[in-house]
Amino acid sequence: MGDGESERFQYLQTLVTEFQDTDSVVSPLNCSEAKEQVLANLANFAYDPRNFSDLRKLQVLDLFLDMLTEGNENLVEFGLGGLCNLCLDKTNKSHILDSGGLKLVINCLSSRREETVLSALTTLMFLCTAASRTEVTAPAVVECMVRFSLSTNRRISNLATIFLQDYCSDKQVQEAKELSQHSALGIPLPESTQHPI
Repeated sequence: MGDGESERFQYLQTLVTEFQDTDSVVSPLNCSEAKEQVLANLANFAYDPRNFSDLRKLQVLDLFLDMLTEGNENLVEFGLGGLCNLCLDKTNKSHILDSGGLKLVINCLSSRREETVLSALTTLMFLCTAASRTEVTAPAVVECMVRFSLSTNRRISNLATIFLQDYCSDKQVQEAKELSQHSALGIPLPESTQHPI
C-alpha cells in the first residue's frame, strides 16, 4: 500500500468511525445531520473504483445496506446512492445479493423521494444477474415499472422504460399491464422534489 492509498484508507476509516460514534458524541439534535453528512461523504467515495477494496474492508457495504431500513429518508437516499455506486463491481454485487440487499432495494421503490427511487431503479438493473433475474423481474416489480413508465416524471419514466425493454419479456410486461388495470394497490409514485417537469 503506497502512502496515498494508506492515507485514503485512514481517511475512510475515520469517516466510518465518525459515523458510528456520532450517537455518543453529538447532541441528539445535531446527530442526524452529522450522520447524514458522513454518509453522503462515504457515498461519494463509492464513486471511485480505487476505493472499493477499502470500503469492503471497512464494511461500508453493510453500513449502506443497514441504512435502507432507516426511518430517516436522507440516510436511506445516501445509503442507496452509495450502493448504486458500488454495485457494478462483481465482488460488491455478490456481497449485496448474498446479504439480501435485493429485497431492501426493491422496498425503496416505494419511497416518496424521487432521488431514492431513481437510485433504486438503477441499482436493480445493476444487480440483475442470471441468478437474481427472477427476483428483479418479479410480477410486483414489473407492474411497478409499468406504472413508473407512465409517470409524468421524465427521469423515472425513462429509466422504467429501459428496465422493461432490457430486463423483462413481452409476456411479463403484458401480464403486469393487465395486473395494474385490475389493481388499485401497488408501489406509489414518488413525489417530484428537485426536478420539476
